[in-house]
Order: sequence, then C-alpha cells, then structure tokens
Amino acid sequence: MNLDNVIRKVPNFPKPGILFYDITSIFVNPLAFQYVLDEMDKLYNETQIDGVIAIESRGFLVAAPFALKRSLPLVLARKAGKLPGDIIGQSYSLEYGEATLEIHKADLTPGKKWLIVDDLIATGGTLQAVAKMVESQKAEVAGIFSIIGLTFLNYMDKISSYNPQTLINYEGE
Repeated sequence: MNLDNVIRKVPNFPKPGILFYDITSIFVNPLAFQYVLDEMDKLYNETQIDGVIAIESRGFLVAAPFALKRSLPLVLARKAGKLPGDIIGQSYSLEYGEATLEIHKADLTPGKKWLIVDDLIATGGTLQAVAKMVESQKAEVAGIFSIIGLTFLNYMDKISSYNPQTLINYEGE
C-alpha cells in the first residue's frame, strides 16, 4: 500500500509555514489502518517488548491495538496536568514550540523493555523526552515506532540510538 496516497497534507497548520501530515485519514480507511498495524507487527516480530508506551494523542490509536494483540501493558504518555497521582515528567521542544509529557511513575516497571509509539517523528524531541523518562525509571527502550518520519528535521540526531522505525519518510516540506 502507498501510504503517501492516504496521508492528508494540510499546509499552514498549526501555523503559517508548517506542512501538517494528518494521519487521521489513515483511520477512516480500514485497509490503510490494517496495513499500518500489520507492518508494525512485522517490524517487531522478533523484538523483546515488555510493554508499549503511547504518546498523546494519535500515538494512542496505533499503540493500543498493537499492545492488545501482543497482550502487553499499555502506558500513556500524556500532556502535563492530565494524569492524577505520582507522575514523572519531561519537557521537550517541538518544531514549533515547547511542551511537557507525563507518565504515571508506577506504570514504568524497572528492568522492562518498552516500545515507544507516536504517529509522527518530527525533531525527535517528543520521543527523546519519553525515552528519558523510561531510562530514569531504570527501564529500557526496546525501540521507537511512528507511521511518519520527517527526515528533513534531522530527528536521527536525537534518537538514532533507539532504532526508530517508520513506515514512510518525507525528505522535505
């Protein structure tokens, strides 16, 4: 399947000069959605994964069915202030701003290997922030998965050591 034909491109969103790659068009196309899940399953068929971390919000949509199929725990990395209780947090830079993600501290079991899932890799800052939270809890990053990689934003400079996998890459805006 050619995902490029399915992914909606929205110019000047969320601000002028940004080309937004909208993966919601994948979810309204059951064949495309199934393709993404099947390819993800193939990529990690031989990788030891003890749990999956989904990044808010579109990462939830891909990580949840993957975790369920593999009978793995699913941990949510949420925007600051959305989780009750004892949390760990990490701030990071986006290609167009700054944000903080948080995870319930009790959910990150030390010694376990976690697959981190988001819909798109831009600068790698979001994924690097989650990886830092995983490592701060004496756990390991088993890998990183995203549907889209924006290679022109040089995300590999930040996260290459985590072996990020994508299904489609865009070389420029």
